[in-house]
Amino acid sequence: MSSVPQQGVLDTSTVILLGRMSPSAPLPDEPLISAVTLAELSVGPLIAATDGDRAARQAHLQQAEADFDPLPFDAAAARAFGRVAAALRSSGRKPAARAFDALIAATAISNSMPLYTCNPTDFTGIPDLELVAVPHPDHP
Repeated sequence: MSSVPQQGVLDTSTVILLGRMSPSAPLPDEPLISAVTLAELSVGPLIAATDGDRAARQAHLQQAEADFDPLPFDAAAARAFGRVAAALRSSGRKPAARAFDALIAATAISNSMPLYTCNPTDFTGIPDLELVAVPHPDHP
């Protein structure tokens, strides 16, 4: 019997790296994303410095749109975001600097799901967040 939860939310960095992950990476059986991840991915092609970067970022966005039915950022997520932002602020971190991460964490919290990330330090200081660190494919 697997100890991996059936469902879990992937943060944006993990979505981008999915194709390069080891088959043994600790990922949920049913990976989900937040609508906030689609918003974050949508910024990428618009700010890319080169045509190659723009094409790669557009490909990530289109793949995520094709592969996932995103969890909405709804009223419950908004209330959870208030707690996340307050906790970050009280710990000396600025929620605005990590706004996408805080919104994604709030979505996971409001849906009672763990958040899977290759960048666990981005989510330090967020109470009630079940965090699963996923090894970065470039730093196993």
